[in-house]
Formats: sequence, structure tokens, C-alpha cells
Amino acid sequence: MARFEGNPILAPVPEHPWESKYVFNPAMFELGGKTHFLYRAMGEDMISRLGYAWADEKFNVKERLSHPVFEPKTPQEVRGCEDPRVTVIDEYCYMAYTAFSWTPQIGLTRIHSNDLLSMSWNWGERIYPFPEVTNKDAVIYPRKVSGRYVMLHRIDPNICIAYSDDLVTWENHNVLATPREGRWDCVKIGAAGPPLGLDEGWLQLYHGVDLNRFYRLGAMLLDKDDPKKILYRSEDHFIEPCEHYECNGHVPNVIFSCGAVMRGNQVYVAYGASDTCIAMSRFSLNEILS
Repeated sequence: MARFEGNPILAPVPEHPWESKYVFNPAMFELGGKTHFLYRAMGEDMISRLGYAWADEKFNVKERLSHPVFEPKTPQEVRGCEDPRVTVIDEYCYMAYTAFSWTPQIGLTRIHSNDLLSMSWNWGERIYPFPEVTNKDAVIYPRKVSGRYVMLHRIDPNICIAYSDDLVTWENHNVLATPREGRWDCVKIGAAGPPLGLDEGWLQLYHGVDLNRFYRLGAMLLDKDDPKKILYRSEDHFIEPCEHYECNGHVPNVIFSCGAVMRGNQVYVAYGASDTCIAMSRFSLNEILS
């Protein structure tokens, strides 16, 4: 894994009260020739809101808005909207996020691609598919599998899988993967961003937490026709906290991703570092598959 020399690429802005303390855990996706980031931000009130920035083809941030684009709006979100993941399906961008009141649960919404590209933040209805279930780390797959939409989510400490016909009602829940005793992912695991579709299957990045509360990233390869079947799972992590911005911050020793994009043989991963700033890294697809 090669880190960008310019890391971190996004940091708190003291002049913006809503993002003056921490910016982290960004959704990352491509649309309209741009790379888009929807990121979690916190200010003095410690309530999570979502900010927006976009980057050029070399991942240089070209524009960053000075105001939040998605804020708490319902009783399920009184303590914030966290950790967005965005999947583009047809003309809409579907966002899964963590709605946080007294316990975290999954929130879902969408925005038309044209509205996102024009920065007109006309979000749709907010849906909570698993009411009052403590749940996080939801990702929606970019296309149907065997005629149904697929979601991964996390009911502690496992990654779970669910299916839907309409992106609203989700059912057929199963545990997909569990922590592994004595490993880097022995305490809990959760999906990173939406998976990358390969000829070999679905490449699903995920984070693992160990007994010392280190957050690292690894990967699974899931069957492309039956994603509840794990073909391979990385024995070791492929990136761990070691740089100063990853080891020191609001929550130290954390690398937490909510999105990645693939260009040719390279996979580019955006991640929150120590719950304080946002960094970028890349790896060779051939290397991770081998």
C-alpha cells in the first residue's frame, strides 16, 4: 500500500464551526469525470454532519464547500449522521450512513446524480431499514445479484448480508463473516466502501479491530453470483496505522475507509486517519489478489 505524499488531503477547518475539530471517514466515488468525497465532520458541538469536496483525476482536491450538505434532521439522528457510503445505481446516488441518536442504526437516502453534480442537495426520504437495531457500516452493492439488491451491514461483531427488491425493505439476513481469534481482526469487523466488481468476484475491503483497538484494512473476495459465499479472505491486513496522522488524533491508531475507486490495475482508497483527518493510499490489484 502506497500512501499519497500529500497526506492528509483534507483536515479540519478552524473557521468552519461545523468541521473545526475533526474530518474523517469519507465516501469516495466517481461521477461525471470527477472523484467525489462526502465526509464526516465534527465541530465544537461534537455532532456529526457531512461535508463535500471533489478532486480531479489525480486526486487533487479542487473544491470544498464551506457548509455541510447533509445534517441531522430526524429523532433518529439527534447526535449526528456518520460514516457515509455512496453507491451509484442508474441515475441516483444511494447513500448508506449511520444515524446516531442514543444508539447507532443504519440510515438510507438518495440524491439524483444531476443534483449532486450541480451541488443542489435535494436529498430524498430518510429510511431506517432496521429500526432500533444497533447497526453500522452499511454498503449497497452497485448492481443486482440474482435479481436482488445486496447490502452488507454490521451487527456487532460480525459483517452481515441482506437482500432487497426495492432498496427500501431488506430481508434474508445472514452472518457473512466473523472476527478471527488471535488475528488482527479478532474483536470486530465491518465493511469499508461498496465492493469493486472484478471478473474473479466482488472485492470487498473491510476493517478489523484487535485487542489493542488498532483499526486496520484487509479484503475479502466474494462470489460474484452468490456474495454470501467467501472465496478468499486476506490472512494479513494490507495497511495499518504507522504515520503520525494515523497514530495521533481524536481516536488514535485508526485507519477507517468508507470508499475506494479502481482505475486499471490500481485501487485508490480514501480513509479517515485517527478520526481526525482524511488520507489517501493506493495498491496494485494484482498484488492484493495474489
